[in-house]
Amino acid sequence: MARKENSRRSEHGSAETVGSAQERSGPADRGAGPDRPRSANDGADGRGGSERRAALVELAADMFAERGFKATTVRDIAQAAGMLSGSLYHHFDSKESIMDELLRAYIDELLPEYRRVVREGGPAREVLSQLVTAAFGSFERHRPAILVWQSEGVQLKEIPRFAYVAEAEAETERLWTQVIRRGIRSGEFRDGLDAKLAYRFIRDVVWMAARWYRPWGRLTVRQVAGQYLSIVLDGIDSATVTAERTKA
Repeated sequence: MARKENSRRSEHGSAETVGSAQERSGPADRGAGPDRPRSANDGADGRGGSERRAALVELAADMFAERGFKATTVRDIAQAAGMLSGSLYHHFDSKESIMDELLRAYIDELLPEYRRVVREGGPAREVLSQLVTAAFGSFERHRPAILVWQSEGVQLKEIPRFAYVAEAEAETERLWTQVIRRGIRSGEFRDGLDAKLAYRFIRDVVWMAARWYRPWGRLTVRQVAGQYLSIVLDGIDSATVTAERTKA
């Protein structure tokens, strides 16, 4: 949401006024004054403005992941984008708004998919497989958000504006552990398994894959998910070795 105040204050207490940014930027950027509403497509129309906005989010995400959210300023983002600070305010009123757009797009796509998979049900192992595949499937579209969440999640959850991050984490854990507990009760997963510990192990293994996975690699996302599930659920022994150990 665009703010009409001249002050651009972050959640961390730092502030940068539009006026001061425009003084540094020069006359060319004065079209976005404090009394003029800002939209996603200011300075561009239609698809071009949306694409520019998306490019800014992706660029900022890389900087947040590399430098940290607190250490990255609006000026840093604008400079990396090859624009003046005042021009960035045509698209976003603060770096917090950029982070919001990045994380909400990821959560709003993935969390409903988790809910759907669990609601439709089926054997626990199959449902868990679908959850893992959905998590891997988000890598291509939301890898920047995942990397930022990994590096900045703890700090973001301390900021009231980003309370939804902790809420999304809690719901995800509830959905996944619900499936794991059902699998324990049905005998699909071994008795005595700690559902929360199993969830956190699977989550961390899957999430860390976002750092190396590339959609153009030799394996599809379903193939990678299948390999991970085989390792997590079956162990790394072959069926023959497992059968021999059972006999022994």
